[in-house]
Amino acid sequence: MYLRTTRRKNKNGTEVVYYQLAETIYIKEKHQPQARVIHTFGRADEVDLEGLRRLAASIERVCGAPDVETLRGTVDLEETFELGVIHVAEALWEQLGIGPILRRHLAKERRKVPYDRILLALAANRLDEPCSKLGCFEHWLPVRTWLPEAAQWKFEQLYWALDFLLAHIAAVEEELFQRVANLFNADVDLIFYDTTTLYFETDEEDEEDGGLRRRGHNKEGRDGNPQVVVGLAVTRDGLPVKSWVFPGNTGDVTTIARIREELRGWRLNRAVLVGDAGMFSADNQALLSKGLGRYILAVPMRRIKDVREQVLTRPGRYKPVRENLEVKEIVVGDGERRQRYILCRNLDEAARQASHRERILTLLEGELASLAEAKEDHPKRACELLASKRFGRYLKEGSKGRLTIDKAKVDQEIRMDGKYVLTTNDDTLSAEDVALGYKGAMIIEGCFRRMKTTGLQARPMFHWTPARIEAHVKLCVLALLIQRAAELRTEDTWRNLHHHLEGLKAIRYRQSGKTIVQRNRISPELKEILTKLSVPTPDKVLRIEG
Repeated sequence: MYLRTTRRKNKNGTEVVYYQLAETIYIKEKHQPQARVIHTFGRADEVDLEGLRRLAASIERVCGAPDVETLRGTVDLEETFELGVIHVAEALWEQLGIGPILRRHLAKERRKVPYDRILLALAANRLDEPCSKLGCFEHWLPVRTWLPEAAQWKFEQLYWALDFLLAHIAAVEEELFQRVANLFNADVDLIFYDTTTLYFETDEEDEEDGGLRRRGHNKEGRDGNPQVVVGLAVTRDGLPVKSWVFPGNTGDVTTIARIREELRGWRLNRAVLVGDAGMFSADNQALLSKGLGRYILAVPMRRIKDVREQVLTRPGRYKPVRENLEVKEIVVGDGERRQRYILCRNLDEAARQASHRERILTLLEGELASLAEAKEDHPKRACELLASKRFGRYLKEGSKGRLTIDKAKVDQEIRMDGKYVLTTNDDTLSAEDVALGYKGAMIIEGCFRRMKTTGLQARPMFHWTPARIEAHVKLCVLALLIQRAAELRTEDTWRNLHHHLEGLKAIRYRQSGKTIVQRNRISPELKEILTKLSVPTPDKVLRIEG
């Protein structure tokens, strides 16, 4: 039954509204539903509203619900909690198989503490509002986020959960990789590997053997802080496959032997290391060949004679790969000295560099015109221009120390516009595959940025025992996996997704002597996101107490 509203238009243009009590019945002969009026209350402007309220109150009393007058009582809003991120993180945690895998290990060890749920909370914290374990326990879980079970947890259990994760991480990573590859139909023909560094907010290195906090070459320019080296293997789509943690003074190439050993047996068709120009050297290439076997390396164009004299000057047509990417293959030498180079040209980047250089040369001509008016042959400003990284590359000294624009240097820069050179020892990869493989490695750089600065904030680290340091990194990689899975399904960035998820709240209020927790209204945009993620809409009423 329901209250039905009907409308009738009078000849004078006015409209009259009537209220009726009706029900829907099914007519078998017509094979269709039909409305049947049980009672007519009359015109809406003449109906007895108090009578309707009394009828509604009597119906609710019979149903056991509070009467209308009670419902009119004051609603006391108590707290608002974040619901969106933890709801989606929990759903993907289960869909990816992380929760089931961890629970199986918990059952084997007959553990009673729900470490799988604690690790979910820690991973969701990285996705929402990254903070320390203490901050997560004292502020994020009880104040910001709707996760009622967390009230039963003890602070030390957060660290015990990290220990549990590290004890089983090898088996978890391998099984998780197989499940994720099938779930996303991931292309695992090529696995990309690279390293980064995470620093600590301390000045002390680990002195004992087995310590991870060491000083080394920091990829962010913070060589003064102890650090660890983190290796990450990802698919073409940026889904993390496996991670490693090495002492902070470990060189990139020396990590390869361990990587190859641990990936053996994962049934990977190919694992290729993609490195930047800093790894290019004859010794490094020999070590890479012995370790992982295959590599794609960027070549420092200005440093390598073969590149300057033979690769950049070799005639030949470029082959288009993508809209803004062209490639040309050049082989230098014969036999054992044979070196395969792939010359790549980014058309958009070439246009950008040309435009930037024109602006610099225009400014430089103005500076030189000012110097020409000076009385001194070599004023102080000339020294500043020569030492400048911005202008110095285009200058040469003439007679009496006078500066002029070096046309040969300008022509050399023009030849390099939008270009970069790659080399590989894998002849089964076409020039197009090599170029796209190197572009794919940029996904790793994006993953590292997410881990370090733009979201998960894996560093700076404050853990000091090797086990907790490694467990912290592994947890961040699990959070990264959830993040990338959400981005692939929605074809949107986590930043935009997080913005919409923040709008989903759990509101706790008191009414009629009861404490009720209820979610707010879900926007159409958020509903579409949940549909793409295959995540069900949370129940409207989450809890009723009292």
